[in-house]
Amino acid sequence: MTLTTGKQIGWIGLGRMGEAMSKRLLKAGHKVSVWNRTASKAAPLVEYGATIVGTKQDLAHCDFVFTMVSTTNDLKEVLFGEGGLVAGSVKPKVVIDSSSISQEGSAEVRQRLEAMGVGYLCSPVSGNAKVAKAGKLLQVASGPKALYTEIEPCLQAMARKVMWVGEGELARIWKIAHNTMFGVVIQNLCEITVLAEKAGIPRHIFLESINDSVLGSMYTRYKTPTLTNLTFDQVTFTPKLLLKDMDLGLAAARAYGVAMPAAAATRESVSRMVGRGHDDIDFAVLLQETAADAGLVLTSENVKMSDGLES
Repeated sequence: MTLTTGKQIGWIGLGRMGEAMSKRLLKAGHKVSVWNRTASKAAPLVEYGATIVGTKQDLAHCDFVFTMVSTTNDLKEVLFGEGGLVAGSVKPKVVIDSSSISQEGSAEVRQRLEAMGVGYLCSPVSGNAKVAKAGKLLQVASGPKALYTEIEPCLQAMARKVMWVGEGELARIWKIAHNTMFGVVIQNLCEITVLAEKAGIPRHIFLESINDSVLGSMYTRYKTPTLTNLTFDQVTFTPKLLLKDMDLGLAAARAYGVAMPAAAATRESVSRMVGRGHDDIDFAVLLQETAADAGLVLTSENVKMSDGLES
């Protein structure tokens, strides 16, 4: 991989994903300056060579600035709000956003940035923070192909594979479709796991068999330890964030005239989890909810299971 020599990189948003992804950039030898609303979250990156800045506008001199935030409104705020990245006279060359936001919101951001002379790429990922730490993300991008080519070495530092999927906001559609499947798969995995356990198959044995079957995937493997040992406090993705993504998926389905009955049913299941107050907990708690509906009380099996993400 060839480094983007001499380029100054900025990073906004150091949640679970942002911290893991920016750390891989640093480990690859890129120069990265970081800003986070809670400054203490940035401190651990200093030992990897990061420079911590006090304001978002301190990153405006950078060539490339990555953003990884929760919602469309969060992205607009860090870019255009008071003290925002592009709110001053100095502006970065390119903004690369890896958040999960709507196609419409992304198009508005693109229009505003390009009107200021700032390039814009959408670059969402497949994988959670643990996947990011292991360097096994899939990272896609959309926007001008020339910008993608220029940014590609940075993306390669964070992922096992990078792909350009087209112009405009097509990467948003990719991410919306991806995360809609994400919800449907966990819903089905929880249902069949509860079915197998209630019939008498130990949970860890059933999950291991699925992982080794034609139906197994990186996704089923990395969720297996959580589902086996009920470690829902080890959060990778919350029910609230999954509900947001399911809503984005169904909105896109309505816009394009695509029926998605499995996704619609999953959305209601996830909504019920949120309504029951499952906030700061992993979305895999859906297994416990599904078991309760079946009259099954789950206990941890305390079995060491591989998540398939060993570096």
